[in-house]
Amino acid sequence: MKKLIIYGGLLLSLTTTVNFNAQAQDKGISKQGKGAIIGGAGGAVAGALIGKNVGGAVIGGAIGAGGGYIIGNEARKREQKKKHAAWLERRRAWKRAHPGKAYPY
Repeated sequence: MKKLIIYGGLLLSLTTTVNFNAQAQDKGISKQGKGAIIGGAGGAVAGALIGKNVGGAVIGGAIGAGGGYIIGNEARKREQKKKHAAWLERRRAWKRAHPGKAYPY
């Protein structure tokens, strides 16, 4: 009976948290967040298989989440650099087409 109450409470708290967060965010998950989730899940599975216990899964999940966050952050930086380079090219093209005028930011 105690297990039923505990699992029921955990399920209720998880579903309400997911519902509130889903309504609050319009933009979605960042690249860092996606990387952390994927890395954490993969690391937990690998840690559980290698360590054959819960401790290995926890450590693997933590290391995987950290690594996934770093990879996601680097992907975000690459995308940001590409967008900035494209903006600079559009600015240069506009200035070539309109000599002597200021670029309308």
